[in-house]
Amino acid sequence: MSIVTLDKVKQIKTLNNIAESGLNVFNNDNYTIDNDSENPDAILLRSFNMHSLELGDNLKAIARAGAGVNNIPIERCTERGIVVFNTPGANANAVKELVLTSLIASSRNVFAGIQWTRTLVDEGDQIPKLVEAGKKQFVGKEIKGKTLGVIGLGAIGALVANDALDLDMDVIGYDPYISVDLAWKLSRNVKRAMTLEQVFANADYITVHVPVVESTKGMFNAEAFKLMKPGVHILNFSRGELVNEADMADALESGIVGKYITDFPNENVLKMKNTVCIPHLGASTEESEENCAIMAARQMKEFLETGNIKNSVNFPNAYLEYTGKRRLAVFHKNVPNMVGQITAAVSNYDLNIADMVNRSRGDYAYTMIDLDGEVNGDVLPGIEEKINQIANVVTINIF
Repeated sequence: MSIVTLDKVKQIKTLNNIAESGLNVFNNDNYTIDNDSENPDAILLRSFNMHSLELGDNLKAIARAGAGVNNIPIERCTERGIVVFNTPGANANAVKELVLTSLIASSRNVFAGIQWTRTLVDEGDQIPKLVEAGKKQFVGKEIKGKTLGVIGLGAIGALVANDALDLDMDVIGYDPYISVDLAWKLSRNVKRAMTLEQVFANADYITVHVPVVESTKGMFNAEAFKLMKPGVHILNFSRGELVNEADMADALESGIVGKYITDFPNENVLKMKNTVCIPHLGASTEESEENCAIMAARQMKEFLETGNIKNSVNFPNAYLEYTGKRRLAVFHKNVPNMVGQITAAVSNYDLNIADMVNRSRGDYAYTMIDLDGEVNGDVLPGIEEKINQIANVVTINIF
């Protein structure tokens, strides 16, 4: 597959309602928002399921205004050389606030108390007396001095951990893959757990902030519950699939788990006792939707104009300061001698290389080359053809 990106107006298609502030990123003559386009240059979406969609020949980029990308055919995009972006951290504050709200409210039995209070409708002047008599069934616990276990110390988990400390909780965190940037932002007072079992055994409350992968699917199961303190509260604002629902139902019934607070209700969960089921409101704030839309649009625009990549889920991150020189951006298999073959193709046209960067991610790699001096437009198709003849090249964009 080959696409030469020169100076044509690029079509952006949206598959969900995207905040206007995000669409405004493309508010110039180089772009048009065309939601009827059958072959756009880029797609901007939220939760729309793309798995059954045809991917057009012009499609260079897909940006998800949110963190999860299970609605996008990642493998198919990678094979076609289509970069897929997400927006990690853009909705972190919104999710953090809801986690902390739910942590406190569930510990104080606020949700159950509100439901009960609404049953007093039509009791008239008796309501105050009934409230005083009935409130004792909702006596809760304060979170101060209790231990919060945070599994996953990414953008959301780190915020939750730091703010829980400010609420006078003890915090124990587990994340074997924590990035250097997030480690710097994490309070030194967060105690490090070396294993999940440490978190399970010591926490009064556990909140999970990890993606669903083979190693995390069903991580909250009967074996895990056996290690936990009786009456532990579990908060799941990541993905429903992290929990073995049959085992959770048993743990709630027996009292091993005191409460399960989840943002992912379904028929099974709604039937469980001692659950707080929230209708997937984690990132549902005006601010979060705007932050995600702006971040997704900016990352997409940067790629469409310069080839630079940040927060891709299938391409390596790569940055080369854009100075206006003609740039080749080649996505290829991560095999030996690819860079040598690409630079040799350039040298066939007596062109010097002003700068370059090569980054890899698993089985694939990404090479950007800035060409020195004035480059005759007639030369570009020849370079493109030469590079496309190299085995293991997936796609080339020319800027």
